[in-house]
Amino acid sequence: MRPDIEQHLLSKISNLPELKTTVSNWQQQGLKVVFTNGCFDLLHTGHITYLAKAAEMGDKLILGLNADASVKRLKGESRPVNPQDSRALLLAALFFIDAVVLFEEDTPHNLITILLPDLLVKGGDYTIDNIVGASEVIANGGEVKTINFVEGYSSTSIIQKIKGQLA
Repeated sequence: MRPDIEQHLLSKISNLPELKTTVSNWQQQGLKVVFTNGCFDLLHTGHITYLAKAAEMGDKLILGLNADASVKRLKGESRPVNPQDSRALLLAALFFIDAVVLFEEDTPHNLITILLPDLLVKGGDYTIDNIVGASEVIANGGEVKTINFVEGYSSTSIIQKIKGQLA
């Protein structure tokens, strides 16, 4: 990988204190900051479509990425397939993602409470009343929205398909 590209990708992967400063700067510039989160274990068309739609809703897109321990607790012992550093780098390579931040907890509540994005986005399988961090974002003057999923795509179904073909 060219050093300038590698450095650019790595610069998009932030820790929480750095990202808080960056988000504050973006917001002071009048930029609309969007936040979403997930495991993104095996990146697929459904993920890309969802993330692109989230990015279109604002000026900057932050992705909260479940760390390996969190994915394992949420998805089971065989997950994640790809380790957190690989997943973070892959997501940072998407031009419409401006920052990736890992979190160890089962939910991004702490991230959302600290970053206070202008818009919190989740998939259509959620309702606003069960989106973690929604009340904090709304209380801060922000919005919460959902995006419909592209049917037929999931990391779990891809894994099941691979296992079926390998068996």
